[in-house]
Amino acid sequence: MPVIRRSDAVTHEIHGARFVSYATPRTGSKELCAWRGEIPPGTKAPAHTVNREEILHLLDGELLITLDGRTDRVTAGDTLIINPGATLAVENPTDRTALTWVTTSIGLAAELADGTRITPPWAN
Repeated sequence: MPVIRRSDAVTHEIHGARFVSYATPRTGSKELCAWRGEIPPGTKAPAHTVNREEILHLLDGELLITLDGRTDRVTAGDTLIINPGATLAVENPTDRTALTWVTTSIGLAAELADGTRITPPWAN
């Protein structure tokens, strides 16, 4: 049974946020990836369109989530389902870091508005 200890998690940073990767093919996962997101105060990540479903659960804090043009305030305990092909933007307008837990299938990629394609290592 693979156990990924906190000390073994790999941290990545992009667009002002941190992604602490636990479950990936590198750590033994065959189908899913999972990570903790840390979104600092004032972060406004660019909108991106995803090719895989993501489940985002807000562990702590508050975020403004724009999904396909609709903006909602989500708070600790809320869960967001992001379907393939959806366009997502995340903003933390508060004065404290928001913490998320995200799960998706292996192979997640995202495309920014300018056409830049991202294949995040925490989801591949």
